[in-house]
Amino acid sequence: MDTALKALADRVAAARADRTPLHIMGGGTKAHLGEVPASSGAAGEPLRTDGLRGIVAYEPSELVVTVRAGTPLAELEAALAEQGQQLAFEPPRLGRDASTGGTVGGMVAAGLSGPARATVGSLRDYVLGASLLDGRGEQLRFGGQVMKNVAGYDISRLLAGSWGVLGVITDVSLKVLPRPPACATLRFEWPQEQALQQLARWSAQPLPISAGTWLDGVLWLRLCGAAAAVRQAVQALGGSPVSDTDAAALWNSLRDQRHAYFELARARAAADAATLWRLSVPATTAVLALPGPALLEWGGAQRWVLTDAPAAAVQQAAQACGGHAQAWLGPRPALSWAALSPELLALHRAVKTAFDPEGLFNPGRLHPQI
Repeated sequence: MDTALKALADRVAAARADRTPLHIMGGGTKAHLGEVPASSGAAGEPLRTDGLRGIVAYEPSELVVTVRAGTPLAELEAALAEQGQQLAFEPPRLGRDASTGGTVGGMVAAGLSGPARATVGSLRDYVLGASLLDGRGEQLRFGGQVMKNVAGYDISRLLAGSWGVLGVITDVSLKVLPRPPACATLRFEWPQEQALQQLARWSAQPLPISAGTWLDGVLWLRLCGAAAAVRQAVQALGGSPVSDTDAAALWNSLRDQRHAYFELARARAAADAATLWRLSVPATTAVLALPGPALLEWGGAQRWVLTDAPAAAVQQAAQACGGHAQAWLGPRPALSWAALSPELLALHRAVKTAFDPEGLFNPGRLHPQI
């Protein structure tokens, strides 16, 4: 066990001895998310992971990288870019800019994915293995560094989206992919209903669609893949072509939530004038009857709504179509994220207890009772 890891293990042991809650912290870019915002201090004393830094192993020919949890995401992406590779799920970099976009451990713990999520899969699909410091101060290793490495339950992928309630992620092995040889973005001026219908039609066709978003009467569609396939799709679909510079600015601003829509949401949330909700619904769901500006992603499966409607109305609208809603920014209800059934809550608590019997890590971050 190296110096940085031993220091974390000693800190966990001390916290266990006096039962001090610990708030696991990487870059701090997601401190406003979760049931207990970390900035409030209610989640416990900070436990920083920035001492766990660096790429442990990288095999470009095998499309696998193993990296320590405190490594800045920007550092990992720069190393991949040198080899013409990328994190295909486009993890959001929620810092002031791409260079301050959090750490690898925070990326995995949050489990968030960007514009390409609907076509390439989620972060969880790219986690091959991980090491974890549990609530007993023990170092555990799950998975490996190849795709076919799982016998039994895949614990490493369970860590994706766990918000640190199970332990401190110390390193992670990820599948990476080559950057596509060609990309093009098209613009269509359509109302939301027409955009949703067209996205549904396109999803059933062999098109190299990489991402799509709708806002203010405009659908933006990104195509990526072999140059010939992209060129053919552009000719077949029509629309107005967007320059590479403008397209890159658009998709990066959506990925990192620095688009003007999110800036408006932050301003209104800061003034307690509205709440930004993130809704996960079936992609074929019709236009939701909620007041306020909406932004659609993932073929319609992810919908952002900035509204002053009561929380119950937003949650009911999501549940009515088989989805759920999360309060992202601004005034929050008693339960910001999706409610759990008694059975699921019991399962979550049992898993939490198995890894963190004293309840040290990020108490209440995933759910008030976890």
